[in-house]
Amino acid sequence: MLSEDRLRGIVAEVRRRGSASVSRLSVDFAVSEATIRRDLDQLAESGTLRRVRGGATAIRGSVRPEADPRPFADVATAASSAKAGIAARAATLVEDGSVVALDIGTSVAALCPQLRDRELTVVTASLAVVQALADAPGIDLVVLGGLLRPSYQSMVGTLTESALRQVRVDVAFLGAAGVRPDGCVLDSTPSEVPVKRGLLDIAGRSYLLVDHEKFPGTGFLEIAPAARFAGIVTDRPLPPSAIDLPEGEELEVLLP
Repeated sequence: MLSEDRLRGIVAEVRRRGSASVSRLSVDFAVSEATIRRDLDQLAESGTLRRVRGGATAIRGSVRPEADPRPFADVATAASSAKAGIAARAATLVEDGSVVALDIGTSVAALCPQLRDRELTVVTASLAVVQALADAPGIDLVVLGGLLRPSYQSMVGTLTESALRQVRVDVAFLGAAGVRPDGCVLDSTPSEVPVKRGLLDIAGRSYLLVDHEKFPGTGFLEIAPAARFAGIVTDRPLPPSAIDLPEGEELEVLLP
C-alpha cells in the first residue's frame, strides 16, 4: 500500500472510532508498529490527529458519527436476493476446468453455491469461500496465506500479496464498496485494497460483482478504474448517470 493511502486510511479510522491504538492500526493496515508510530507522529505534526501514549485520538469536532464496519456474517445477509442473482449470472462466465480467483466480498462469496458442482481450481484469500467449497469434490482450493482479519474472515498483508504474485488465473471476481460516476472503483478497508489490486494483476479477465446500491456506494480508496474490468455484474439496469466513462472506454454491464 502506498504511504499516502495508508495515512488517509489511518485518519479515517481514528476519526470514525474517536481513537485507535498502535497495535490495532498495525493489524488493520498490515504494517509494523514502528511504521504506524511514524505515521501517527507525522499526522500529529500536521495537526490532523492528536498523538497519545500507545496510539492517537481524533481532534475534537473531527469525529465522524459512523458505526463500526459490520462483520462478514451480517453483511452477507443484506440484499441476499440481489447477490444470488448476481452470483448466478457470474457463474455463466466460468468455464469448466478454469482457474478462478474469488475475492473476499460477500457478493463474491455468494458465487460459491453456483460453483460447488463444477470442475475448477479456485484461488482465494477468503475463509468464507474456503468453508463453502472445502468439500466440493471437483474443486481444487488454493488458499492464500497472510494475516487474518477476523471480522471479515479474510487474509491480508504482505504474505497474501506475495502469494498472489506466484499464480495466474483465468478469471477473477471482485467486490467493492462503491463505484463513482467517473468509473473509479472504491473500497474502505486499506488492508484489503492491495489484495484486490493483486487479483486484477494476475487475472486474464476480471469482473466486478456489485449490487445497484454500490452506485455510488461508499469508499475512499481507489482499487482501479472500471476499465480494468471486463465487465460489471449487477442486479438492475444502471441509469446513464451511474457511470460516465472517459471517451473511448467501454464497459459491459451484465444482468441476471
